[in-house]
Parts: sequence; structure tokens; C-alpha cells
Amino acid sequence: MVENNPDSLVEFGFRRVIITIIAVLCALLEIVDTTIVNVALNNMRGSLGATLTDVAWVITAYAIANVIVIPMTSWLSQQFGRRNYFATSIVIFTVASFLCGNASNIWELVAFRFLQGLGGGALLVTAQTIITESYPIAKRGMAQAIYGMGVIIGPTLGPPLGGYIVDHFSWPYIFYINIPIGIIATLLTLAFIKSPKYGEKLKASQVDWLGIVYLASFIGSLQYVLEHGQQDDWFNDSSIVALTIISFFGLIFFIQRELTYNYPIVNLRALNDSNLRVGTMMGFILGFGLYGSTFIVPIYTQSILKWSATDAGLLLIPSSITTGFMMPIVGKLLQRGVSQKYLVSLGFFIFFGFSIFMRHRLTPDTGAEHLFWPLILRGIGLGLLFVPITTLALSTLKGKNIGDGAAFTGMMRQLGGSFGIAIITTFISRFNQQHRVDLIAHLDPTKYNVQQRILQTQHAFMAKGFTYNESLKKAYQSLEFAVTKQSNVLSYMDIFMYLGILFLLCIPIMLFIKTGKNKIDISEAMH
Repeated sequence: MVENNPDSLVEFGFRRVIITIIAVLCALLEIVDTTIVNVALNNMRGSLGATLTDVAWVITAYAIANVIVIPMTSWLSQQFGRRNYFATSIVIFTVASFLCGNASNIWELVAFRFLQGLGGGALLVTAQTIITESYPIAKRGMAQAIYGMGVIIGPTLGPPLGGYIVDHFSWPYIFYINIPIGIIATLLTLAFIKSPKYGEKLKASQVDWLGIVYLASFIGSLQYVLEHGQQDDWFNDSSIVALTIISFFGLIFFIQRELTYNYPIVNLRALNDSNLRVGTMMGFILGFGLYGSTFIVPIYTQSILKWSATDAGLLLIPSSITTGFMMPIVGKLLQRGVSQKYLVSLGFFIFFGFSIFMRHRLTPDTGAEHLFWPLILRGIGLGLLFVPITTLALSTLKGKNIGDGAAFTGMMRQLGGSFGIAIITTFISRFNQQHRVDLIAHLDPTKYNVQQRILQTQHAFMAKGFTYNESLKKAYQSLEFAVTKQSNVLSYMDIFMYLGILFLLCIPIMLFIKTGKNKIDISEAMH
């Protein structure tokens, strides 16, 4: 395959500013839409007459489409040309957003969300490629930092933005806001973005159709199992068992196909590079931490502390601003030759500190002021992880393998988030049951302090005008509520402790890394 000189894609001045804005905006659009619907599900359920299980598909369909298309972006860009593929993806995303807002029933909405996910997933890796190639080699660490700001801030921005729109307008507007941005981004893409020259395109008969089927069955089934496992009681549900089997065999057949076919849809041979293998694994854990903590903090504040969706989302904003502040600093450090090893190790250690800090700050009455500094620490940790992990994964790759590496890291970050949310949801439920049993075992009605607690609560209700028997019943209900709330808090404390241990265990892995050049020539073939 013939490629043009990578330097011809480097832009300067006003053009580079515009291209940077396009790339970050598109990445931000895609990621915001993964979380913006979370706070609107109840409104959707009411207006579309759907069950809670049905409406969960609004999230699942988008996520499945995302992870299916991300590994194929390198190949699709090559077939259709980078600029055309990127512009088409924006158009698909924008049109699907309009259709989502106009959906008349839940299954229409799910179908249009899947279409939106196909367009959106393509934006992530392609935007990363475009922004990186627009900068000279010496400034590519900074380019990754600018792109990273959109990726990190996106999941955090979704819930408060969605909460505000739902509170002040109606749920279709969470989709309609994409339309003017999508139109502007499409026009700017066609006017400013260049496409590398490629060699001969594949004929229809050479396309790896079987590879696409295996990839979709593996990734799609896995994503469904992760999204619905806990609510469907995991392997006690026949559909979860069936899809787990399909996912397993889909993976086996996919690997076999991609390693033997002459024109693979995903180039698995790029994983022969040890840095890419370590980088994709670290990217998986980064996704676990990023999406897991973005999920767990709002859930805790809303379910335990009874905050509104908007307030829960706003709590994460200072953390995102901190990450945004850290990104250019980390970019500068990489530019000056500081090893990715040390930055990633420090990032994992700070994330360990954040997890332990959060564990000790959680109570049934925790306020925003108690969570502010732990979340600032999270922002610093994410800033130290995102850019070094991405550059580390690609640092020893050459040629077309760099584009494949970018797709792998993007896919693994998304899958890490899915695994993180699935595992956290499951363990919160399991820990909650265990703590509840333990707490009830200590509530012996014959003990003096327990009797006094019930008596005091009963008298408080009697003072409000309730009868003796009504007050006694309410006193027991109050104690039951206190036990439930405390067992929930203890469950979240356990989750943060185990998250902290996971991040701490990642640090020794960094010792196995072969350090590549920090100033990566990503433009060679990030197609």
C-alpha cells in the first residue's frame, strides 16, 4: 500500500486550530452521548411506555455498536478515505440523533441508538488520528493531551448536562443538541481535513465479511452479558449463558480468521509488540477506573445521599477540570523526555490514594465538601494516566500498525469501562447482602442499647401524634431503613478498597515495559 509523506498532513496556524476543535468536539460528542441518557431513562420510560428492562437497551445498543465499530475504523478509513469516512460518521451520528429524538416507541429508539453508536464509535479513533497527524512530531504528546481532554471530560459532562436538559426541557433535546454541532463539524471536516493517499482498495470479494460477523458476535454478545448480567442474575439466566458461549466461540473463530486471512478486518499481528500489549492492558484498567468511578460516584450520591441527578453530575466537574489542567503539563513532560513508565506508575499510585481516600470519606451523611479533594486527586491521576498510556502503547510501532494500535487501545478502554460497571454493580449487590446479614446479626432485641434505640424512636413518633402501636411499627421500620443504608455504605467502601488494590497491583507491571521513543511518529500510518 502506497502512502503519502506524513509531513504533508501537518497543519499550522488557523487550520490546525480548526482541525483541533473539530476532532475534540467530535470525540466529546460521542463520549457525552454514552452517559447523557443515564439521567433521562425514567422520563423515556414514562413517555414511551417502556419497562425498566426495555429502556436499559437504550444504553446497551449504543455501547454494543461502539465496541463493534472501533476495531474496524483503521480498515474502514483505508477503504473509503479518512476525510470521507470521518464526515460520513458525523452525518450518521447526527441523523441518528434526530431520529432518536423523534422515536415514537422504545424499540425505534433502541434501533436509532444502535445506528448512532455505529457513527459515534468511528469518531473516537479517527478524531485521535486526525488531531495527532495535524501536529509536528515534536508536539504529538501535546496533541494526545488535547484529545485526551475530550475523552476524559466527556463521561463526566454527560450526567449534569442531561439532568439540566431533562429538568428544563424534555428528553428528546438530549439528542437534538447534537444536530447543529454535527452539521457544523461535517462542513468543517469537508473544508479543512486532508485524507492520506492509499493504495488500491479491496474488491467486495476480498472483504473480510466472516471476520466482521465473528467480531460482531464476540463483542456484541460480550457487551450484552456485561450490561445485563447483574439484573438477569448472571448464569442462572439462559440468554446470558447462550450469549457467553457465542462470545467465547466468536472470539476463538475471530482470532483464527484474522491470523490466517490475507485481508483481515483487524490486524492482530500488531499485538506482537510488547508495549502495545501492555498499553492495551493498561488502557483496559484506565477504562475500568474512568468509567467505573464516573458510574459509582453519582450512583452513591443519588441512591444513598438522595441528591438530584444534576447535583450528582456537577460534583464531578472539578475533577474533570483538574484532568484538563493536567493534560498539557503531562504533554510537556513527555515532550521533555520523561518516561511514560514513571508517569503511569505515579498515576496508578494517585488513583490508589483516591480510592482509599474515598473509602474513608463515605458515610450516610457525606457532603460535597467531603468528596471534593478525593475527586481532585482522581482528576490528577487520570491526567497522569491517559496520555502516557496511549503514547506508551504506540511508542514502538511503525507504519500501518500504529493505526491498528490506536484502535486496540480505544476498544480496550471502552471494554474496560463495561467490565468495570458490570463488576461494580454485581459486587455492590453481593457485598450489600453480606453486610446486611452481619448487621442484623448484631441487632439483638434483648440488648439494652437496641431496646433504648427502639424506645426513643417510638417516643419520637408518639410525640408527632401516632398511636403506641403505630409508633412501635415505625420505630422498627426506621431501624430497618438505617440497617439498609449502612449496609449500602459499607458496600461502597469495599468497592473503593478493592479498586485501590487493583490500581496498586498495576504498578509492578510497569517494570516489564520496554521504553520506546516518547516522540511518536503516529502519522506514519494511523489510518
